[in-house]
Amino acid sequence: MSDWIVYSIGFLAQALFSGRLLVQWILSEKNNRIITPSLFWKLSLLASFLLFIYGYLRDDFAIMLGQSLTYFIYIRNLQLQGEWQKSPWWFRMFLFLFPVIVVIYGYNNGEYDIYELLNNQAIPVWLLWLGIFAQVLFTFRFIYQWMYSEKTKTSQLPIGFWRLSAIGAALILAYAVFRKDPVLFVGHAAGMIIYVRNIFIGKKEQHENDA
Repeated sequence: MSDWIVYSIGFLAQALFSGRLLVQWILSEKNNRIITPSLFWKLSLLASFLLFIYGYLRDDFAIMLGQSLTYFIYIRNLQLQGEWQKSPWWFRMFLFLFPVIVVIYGYNNGEYDIYELLNNQAIPVWLLWLGIFAQVLFTFRFIYQWMYSEKTKTSQLPIGFWRLSAIGAALILAYAVFRKDPVLFVGHAAGMIIYVRNIFIGKKEQHENDA
């Protein structure tokens, strides 16, 4: 597959990720508190779907790992908001099984194996592990968000989520620079501003609640 098609998929995914943040940010600024609209999770799921494909096409284990870990958390948040159940059952089944099918298909057909993914000649070992660490940390924000939401039985984006987002994005930006990956760089550079802004909104909301 040509590079321009691969990069187009990646940029579209990052555009959707940026779009979800833009919607969430505008609503939060308007309400002067952190808002978690269902559109945030719908765009997240679609973007994750595309970025998983992008990582697969680039043989980039760090990207695939990050998307695999968050993909199902997006689905769970849609369930908590009662939006997931509104989609046709066949569509839900397809989205739910898609990452698993891609991995199994690729592995069984010899398109790649774990050794090749972890020993990509285009990515030095130290850079690969930087990418994996950055993706795991960036992904942990959604594990934190998921645990927080399960505890409250509501889909929320707490201030800790935005702090982890900012730290993880900074590391991924470093990875993107060394990897010379414009898709990752553009996506996370744009998101960093919103992450920091949500931290300030969250702090203000906490002060108002404590007052």
